[in-house]
Amino acid sequence: MIQILIFLILVFLYILISKRVERSVITGPMVFTLAGIGAFFMAPAISALFPELSSILNIANPTILIIGELTLAVILFSDSTRISFSDVIAGNRLPARLLGIGMPLTILAGALVAIILIPDLPIWEAAILATVLAPTDASLGAAVVESKLVPPRIRQALTVESGLNDGLSMPFLVLFIALTGFELHGGGESWLVFTAEQIGFGILVGLGIGWVGGRLMTLGEQRGWIADGAKQLAMLALAILAWLAADSIGGNGFIAAFVAGGTLRMGYSHANKSMGKFMEGGGDLLIYFIFFFFGLVAAPWLQYITPTVWLYGILSLTLVRILPVALATRGANLQPASTLFLGWFGPRGLASIVLGLIYVEELTFISLNSAILLAMIATVLLSIYAHGVSANPLIKLYARRTSGLAPEAPENT
Repeated sequence: MIQILIFLILVFLYILISKRVERSVITGPMVFTLAGIGAFFMAPAISALFPELSSILNIANPTILIIGELTLAVILFSDSTRISFSDVIAGNRLPARLLGIGMPLTILAGALVAIILIPDLPIWEAAILATVLAPTDASLGAAVVESKLVPPRIRQALTVESGLNDGLSMPFLVLFIALTGFELHGGGESWLVFTAEQIGFGILVGLGIGWVGGRLMTLGEQRGWIADGAKQLAMLALAILAWLAADSIGGNGFIAAFVAGGTLRMGYSHANKSMGKFMEGGGDLLIYFIFFFFGLVAAPWLQYITPTVWLYGILSLTLVRILPVALATRGANLQPASTLFLGWFGPRGLASIVLGLIYVEELTFISLNSAILLAMIATVLLSIYAHGVSANPLIKLYARRTSGLAPEAPENT
């Protein structure tokens, strides 16, 4: 695969200068997205020079798609193992506000704006677009969630929100896809069955594999049967197993991977530590590949993005995100600067790519609406560069605004 070869060469070169890059406004996702776009436009020239390679330069090559899906499943599994659903939300109610109030309002606002700006977009397809763009991505705002200049409660809220909202958005997406299919083709009962199978089988497979895997890993660790270096490999196998098993019986593999990770953590207390070690070693490589893959897929669509679609992307990152966050945090006694900071740093990246891929996979059941793909691509592209460039300057500005807060202020407690 020429694209994979280009990607691996770029990874090596990027690592050589990574320390210098960290001091700038340039981020890994920015570099690898641009590289993916460039690799797409380089493909015809390579094909002309080497005609025998033309078949494997196709971005629809099954190998690239499978690698992309597999990577996304592992990332979802990892996110779920590293978040304590009950402990963190009980200790910090901001994530509960952002997920329970902010995310539904974001979907609603995104759908309304899509109906207004994009002509002839049916209501359920507007809901699909809004759901794809509702969840946030911590990897695009890594500087924010890792910076000690940002108050701890704000950092934790953004981390937990981005870790959970991708999994929580998937049932909504499957439901809206089913409603779109019913509206287009009728047969309400069959679409109800489709929704139930996708969500139900996905959850059941995830629960089963996560519970059994957690019990067996706990037993193996207690008896000293598991080598330390093998734990990450076992968890990687469980993530892939959940994804494949659910998909093979008609469930949603991404839902299964997400649920399996959370269930595994409940039965195996060291799941977050073990998966964290794996992601420290290979996580960046997986994330960089997804953005490279996104650039490959986005490149042929760029010429069709209209000013109206770009406007939708801008509104999705600003009004559609910030207003629901402001409503969700009413009564939390946060400073206005904190509310704006939470609202702006809701970047769209990995999670939106996951949900967009699910939408594309279901095109055998519903017809493609190019407006959805164009708006998703425009919004994610804008987010990759806008949030990447603004992270460090806005962290410093926000730190100056909150430097005088008392230790018992809501941002710190």
